Amino acid sequence: MNEQVPIDDRNSASASTAASGKGGIPGWWITIFLFWLGWVFMYADRTVLSPVMQDIQNEFGLNGTELGLISSLFFLAYAALQIPAGILGDRIGRKKVLVPGFLLFGVFTAVSGMVKTFPQLIAARIITGVGEGTYYGPQYGISSEQIPQKFRSLGSAIINSGMAFGIALGLMMSSWVAYTLDLGWRMPFYVLAVLTLITGVLIWILVKERPRAASAEGKSQGSSFKSLIKNRNLLLTYLMVFCSLFGFFMILTWLPYYLQTERGIPAENIGNIASLVAWVSIPGGLLFAHISDRLGKRRPLVLVLVPIAAISLVSIAFLDDVNQMIAAICVYGFFGKLALDPVLIANVADNASKESYGTAFGIFNFVGMSSSILAPTIAGMIADATGSLAANFYLSAVILIVGMLGMMFMKDVRNSAVEKES
Repeated sequence: MNEQVPIDDRNSASASTAASGKGGIPGWWITIFLFWLGWVFMYADRTVLSPVMQDIQNEFGLNGTELGLISSLFFLAYAALQIPAGILGDRIGRKKVLVPGFLLFGVFTAVSGMVKTFPQLIAARIITGVGEGTYYGPQYGISSEQIPQKFRSLGSAIINSGMAFGIALGLMMSSWVAYTLDLGWRMPFYVLAVLTLITGVLIWILVKERPRAASAEGKSQGSSFKSLIKNRNLLLTYLMVFCSLFGFFMILTWLPYYLQTERGIPAENIGNIASLVAWVSIPGGLLFAHISDRLGKRRPLVLVLVPIAAISLVSIAFLDDVNQMIAAICVYGFFGKLALDPVLIANVADNASKESYGTAFGIFNFVGMSSSILAPTIAGMIADATGSLAANFYLSAVILIVGMLGMMFMKDVRNSAVEKES
């Protein structure tokens, strides 16, 4: 998702020392790797469904709206847990929230493959969303304490890249296991569940959480929340992330189905093609994050990235030639949501105080993921009404432009790191 770590520039050295690993390996390296794996399997779980949607549709006799509802209810549960999980992690310990939730997510990924009815599948995906909903705040809270300041951007970029790898893994593994190996739509869920449970155990054993001193943070939470939602720059950033994630989760949920049913691409190839969005986003995200940091301003990049992403979304549906359509998918991956995320996250950090980071990023993630609740079902309803998914690509492009128009009224706050360099 839009999910990315806030940068805390203080106390990183002492936190890193407190989390030092054994055998000469710094503890924050281990933390980065395991949290990277966590995002790999979190996003693999979100895309493992997409290549096998037609099989699920046929087995349970579903229409497009019901298919979209599977993902929408998952994301509803996920989004609902964002702020509560962050607050609870701060109070009782972040690993105490993160690990049980991660293991719950693994167990119910397996259950998703065992279900016999559509209501059972819906229930399994809702509980999976609850489990995943405990990850974001606690994970970034731990990693932001451990990674030394001079490696913070690199460490954050590596953790974030797990999202792209996970998207690709879910799409490719699902189509390969289900169709190339001919093991059926249920087997990809079992494979992913085993890998997830192993990762959860490793996080519990190997990631060290720094003991936290009591603070008055809870007392100021209400006033902090009010100040954040009155900040125009933050409100416009929240609008932009909502608009960005609407199209992204439409793509994430429906692109494989669209390629198979409306473009005639064989089932065994759709995972590879759809995963291009993720693969090309990795260099795009790193490049634009670096440019944003060098500029010290966020709005200029938003005004460049968003129009290109919108044009690419329109092109996916508009272009008849399959090779040109695949090129448009790659352009969206390079300039779209995953490239825009670091810029928007940096903008939140620029406009929120360090003391309110937890609340600011909790709101950011909640608002962004709220669009993931709407996009899959709305896309399914439009497909049912029009007989095609094509209109959803046009709608997503229009919504992106709405977000960009809002960002035009934002005033850039030059970040302090750039000012120190200059």
